Formats: sequence, C-alpha cells, structure tokens
Amino acid sequence: MNLSEAKLPPALRQGSAEKPIVYVVDDDDSVRVSLEWLIRRAGWQPNSFGNAEEFLAYRRCPAPSCLLLDVTLPDLSGLDVQEMLAGQREVPIIFMTGYGDVPTTVRAMKAGAVEFLVKPFCDDELLRAIPRALEISTRALRDQARLKVLHSRYSYLSPREREVMERVVSGQLNKQVALDLGITENTVKVHRFNGMRKMRADSFVDLVEMAARLHISPGRW
Repeated sequence: MNLSEAKLPPALRQGSAEKPIVYVVDDDDSVRVSLEWLIRRAGWQPNSFGNAEEFLAYRRCPAPSCLLLDVTLPDLSGLDVQEMLAGQREVPIIFMTGYGDVPTTVRAMKAGAVEFLVKPFCDDELLRAIPRALEISTRALRDQARLKVLHSRYSYLSPREREVMERVVSGQLNKQVALDLGITENTVKVHRFNGMRKMRADSFVDLVEMAARLHISPGRW
C-alpha cells in the first residue's frame, strides 16, 4: 500500500533504539521489585503499579508494550481489567496468579491473553512470553499508524471523488457509476484517477484493499 515507515511513530521504525515497555500490575511489592529487575535485565523498560486503577489512569506511550497482570487485585480483578482493555490489541496481557483454575484460565485465553502463568513461575517462562506479547503489540501499533495514514489521505478526497471511490471499489463499472451519479463516464475516470493518486494506490486492487481497511461502502461516508 505504499505506506512508508516515515509515517510511523519513532518507536515502530526499523532500527529504533527506544525500549519496549512492560507494565506490571501486582499488589505485592516484592513481586513488583523482582519483576522490574528481571525486565530491566532483559533489556526492556518496566513500569509497575500496585493496583488496577493506577494503571488504567496512567497515560501510556504509543510504544510496543505488554501488561503483566495479576488476576487477584485489591480493587478490580485482572479479568475486569482485561474486559476494560478489550479491543486494545496494542497492550497484550500476560496473566499471573497465585493459583490456577481452569475456568479462569479458559476465560482469560479466550479473551486474548498471551499467557497465563501460575506463581511461582520460572524466569524462562516469562522471558518466552514477553517477546511474543511485544510482537503482537508492535504489529497492532503499526496497523493503527497505517490506518491513520489512510484516513489522512482519504480526507483530501473531494466529495465527488469519495462518491466515485465508494462505488468503484464495490464493483460498479465506470458507466454504472456515471449513470448512478448523473455524470459522464469520462468524468468518472477523472475522479477515479484523482482518487487513486490522492490515496497513493499503486493499482485498483490496492485501492480496494485500502477501502476495506477504511470500511468504505456506498453511503458509508
């Protein structure tokens, strides 16, 4: 789609020196200190909280990150936090718990948790789970950044160019679009060309893929 890395946040560009962030939410001070030390030693940036409300109120950076989340907390449960973060793929969750029960584990994994670790877990288990979570976060942030670029490009289309684009990506032929909009077929071609140029689509297939990501359909915008 010709979406260059120059449009991506610095933390997502190739060769970025910014460290991924590993958030920790656990009400046990000794657990937080231990995890912070392990995370820092592995080359990531730890950021810990003693309860869920502190974490939820914190303004997170748009950088690759993941969340080490205790199931049992003094305010909200870990599952409550997971539900509140539903749809935020940029912050994958690794659950931690002092005891493991099948229903809780199944619920957490079905809701998208990367891993469910039972304390005390070995360092290697965590060090295997965190990179997987950070990779998910990186992909999600890149998708968000690219979608933002597409929305920006789409905003520069004229109302008529949008009408034409909506129809051609839905499969209408130029003459059908012309009849539908009450314009000439040559005018349709001009608007179609200008729309592809502004969207920086290399081909019609490319334009259709962009429209799908923007959820564009006749009458949608």
